[in-house]
Amino acid sequence: MKAGTLWVVESEGQVVAFLAATATGDRLHIDEVDVDLGAQGRGVGRRLIGHVVRWARDAGLAQLSLTTFRSVPWNGPFYASLGFVEDARLPELQAILAAEADKGLSDRCAMVLAL
Repeated sequence: MKAGTLWVVESEGQVVAFLAATATGDRLHIDEVDVDLGAQGRGVGRRLIGHVVRWARDAGLAQLSLTTFRSVPWNGPFYASLGFVEDARLPELQAILAAEADKGLSDRCAMVLAL
């Protein structure tokens, strides 16, 4: 069973961040996280992901996953600071990485956070 989810962060009536994810089995895969340039560097993304982690735990999920750029400072290292570790063992994550590579995206990795 798959279910899509979307969280948004508003400030002064404007959306400044969102996180879209898809639940599959006991895992929530983060499809996209975006924080408006003007809201970056203020902890908005960190709080948003923290909220989603709590939601996933409350929902009884076992892990979160995502794919991202490995060496871009606000990507791979940011997620690592939140407890995500590189792990592409799941066939679903391997397929996502392969599709991204087919689109010309390089230096990508899969990351997982155990809940």
